[in-house]
Amino acid sequence: MSSGATGLAGRYAGALYALAIESAKVDVIHDELGRLSDLIDESRDLRKLLESPILTRDEQQRAITSIMEKASADLLTVRFLGTVASNGRLSAVPRIIQAFQQEHARRCGQVNAEVISAVVLDDSRKAVVERVVARLAGSDNLLLSMRVDSSLIGGLVVRIGSRMIDTSIKTKLSRLESAMKGVA
Repeated sequence: MSSGATGLAGRYAGALYALAIESAKVDVIHDELGRLSDLIDESRDLRKLLESPILTRDEQQRAITSIMEKASADLLTVRFLGTVASNGRLSAVPRIIQAFQQEHARRCGQVNAEVISAVVLDDSRKAVVERVVARLAGSDNLLLSMRVDSSLIGGLVVRIGSRMIDTSIKTKLSRLESAMKGVA
């Protein structure tokens, strides 16, 4: 993978991406991984399965394979996740999914960006933020995720690839506090 995804998750995602290309199932695998990611977010039991140090590799493999088969997942997805489980790496699945999705977006010419706000943005503010972030990213093909973190107090944190723009009040207060320590 040339997107910069490194480490364990990047290697697994790169291997899966190569297999998906070889079998002409990139979009199918991408969609299934997206649904699995949503399911992981929604299901505490599934998160426990992924993170459990108590379950054996074999138990994890049987469980994840069964779940994916019941979800009518493609055989490539089922076998891949079974292999990840048998290698004792099931806890890395969320990061593998993220690396796979980032590689897919990169190959489709999409730019990933994340906006973190202190409050929920209304539709008109979201539209303005999307336009500004697209201009900053230099791309109309933007995959933008938005989330709320009330600890920011106000302002936004924008991540475009590895670039971060932090206009949050929390950061400004932190800088002011650091500067005042130097004065005292």
